[in-house]
Amino acid sequence: MRFGKTIAILALGTVPALAVAASAMTSATYFMKAGAGDLYEKQSSTLLMQSTANPALKTFAKEMITDHTNSTAAVKAAAMKAGLHPAPPKLTAKQMSDLAALRAAKGTSRDTLYITQQKAAHQEALALHQGESSTGTAAPLKAAAAKIVPVVQHHIDMLATM
Repeated sequence: MRFGKTIAILALGTVPALAVAASAMTSATYFMKAGAGDLYEKQSSTLLMQSTANPALKTFAKEMITDHTNSTAAVKAAAMKAGLHPAPPKLTAKQMSDLAALRAAKGTSRDTLYITQQKAAHQEALALHQGESSTGTAAPLKAAAAKIVPVVQHHIDMLATM
C-alpha cells in the first residue's frame, strides 16, 4: 500500500513538470518547427509524386503540397503579425534522414515508407499545433495553429485509410 501511494505521489509530481515543458516552447521555436514540418511534407510529397503509380497516393501527396504550402504562409503571416522575424525554417536531422531513406526506396516500397513517415510526421505536427493553440503566448500564432489543427487531423484521417 505504501509503495502504491509513493508511485501516485511521484506520478502527480511529474504533471506540473510536463506542463512546464509543454509551455516552454517559444513562438520562434514553434515557427521553426512548424516550418520544418511543412518543408518536409512538401519535399517528401514532391519526391513521391515523381515515382508513385498509386493514384490515391498521388492525390494525397498533391494535397499535402497544397495544404502545407498554405500552412507555411499562414504561420509566417502570423509570426510577422506577432513581430517575429525568424530565419527561414530548415529540415531537422531526422527529416533529412527520412528524405534520404525515401529517396533510396523504390517502387511500392517507397509508397509504403512514405505512408509510414507521413503518419509519424502528422502525429508530431498535430501535437505541435495543438500545443501552440492552447499554450502559445503570441495571439496570432495561437490563432494560426488553431486553424491548422483540423487540417492536420484531416490528413491523419486520410492516412488511416491507406
